[in-house]
Amino acid sequence: MSWTNTADRRLRERAEAVIPGGMYGHQSVTLLPDDYPQFFSKGRGAYLWDVDGNRYVDFMCGYGPSLFGYGVESIDQAYIRRMAEGDTLTGPAEVMVELAETFTAQVSHADWAMFCKNGTDATTMALMIARNHTQKKTIVRARGAYHGAAPWCTPLPLGVTTADRANQIFYDYNDVESLEAAVKEAGDDLAAIFASPIKHDTFVDQESPTVAYATRARELCDEHDALLIVDDVRAGFRLARDCSWSLVGVEPDLSTWGKAIANGHAISALLGAEKARGAAAFVYVTGSYWFSAAPMAAALETFRLIRETDYLEKTQALGRRLRAGLDEAAARRGFALRQTGPEELPLIMFEDDADMAKGYFWTDALIRRGVYFHPWHNMFFSAAMTEEDIDFTLEAADESFKLLKAAGPLEPVGKLQMAHQALQMLQPL
Repeated sequence: MSWTNTADRRLRERAEAVIPGGMYGHQSVTLLPDDYPQFFSKGRGAYLWDVDGNRYVDFMCGYGPSLFGYGVESIDQAYIRRMAEGDTLTGPAEVMVELAETFTAQVSHADWAMFCKNGTDATTMALMIARNHTQKKTIVRARGAYHGAAPWCTPLPLGVTTADRANQIFYDYNDVESLEAAVKEAGDDLAAIFASPIKHDTFVDQESPTVAYATRARELCDEHDALLIVDDVRAGFRLARDCSWSLVGVEPDLSTWGKAIANGHAISALLGAEKARGAAAFVYVTGSYWFSAAPMAAALETFRLIRETDYLEKTQALGRRLRAGLDEAAARRGFALRQTGPEELPLIMFEDDADMAKGYFWTDALIRRGVYFHPWHNMFFSAAMTEEDIDFTLEAADESFKLLKAAGPLEPVGKLQMAHQALQMLQPL
């Protein structure tokens, strides 16, 4: 079946009449190639189908939640069984305590857990607890890092006041001197240092944390009686079976989790060390669906698979296979790629492509060949992927490189001007 997007275009027209802008948030395709599908019909294993029936090997995995693949029977059956008994009740079910026990046993720094729905819920809760624990206001966080879509951290400041962004100082990720300068500026008012598990900002090369940077962040928090917060919402359990900073030997006081912890079912979490338990007990945080039992049951089964399968080693091996194959195919066609970040959490961009015209053309060609890549956001693997899926992807990539070569000089991607303006807006008001 040839690729088409007729049904998707019709749905976009309908959506524009009843949804502001036609779509919002991370799934808005206004900053993606024009042919990227907006609407999808189903997902199974490593594959995603759009409303036109086109199938893709999905390297976005729902922007991260699909760790084991779409529609994992044992996970979904755990959800369904709990649904049959009751999901959102007047209070939580026993499964909440079991999940907290399981989660804290899995993550070495954690003594307690609290559950919510979105990553933004978890990071905002971490902010509140840090301020309550320290009785200080100022947080220090990396310039350009994403910690959610609440007024204090949303990337675009439209509708946000200066007061919403108050008491924040920025530093450059992995730059120890910059971090120290920000902490010095905070003085006696430092409540917390926020850190991403890796630098996974959009549009720019990814970086793993250096031991020197991570260790210094821990030391500065200890010196100033502040809390170290690692925002593991995006990378949690994709780099390690523990908090991602376990790879550099540093334990945070708080860590935030979401996306993959229930393989796509709606739940997120905040984990904390004993020292912050008292502060966590007295902040008021809640939500109508935060105690829903069915996603917790799905999370328990996801944790079993995390413990008992080789999903991590498999996705790492697939990542290495893809990275090597793409470099080889690109070189064969006369291109050079910048593949940054861990192999299992890659960002793939072109050298000598400041306006991203090459990247947009290439990823658009991949879409038409059944591969869902993102031109400027880090991507993900699911354990449902196989070596055959990677080989299919490499074949499609080679064909797309060939088309890119034949296309010659390309026009700049005008929509990226909006993207670069958005990046500038990440600074405090």
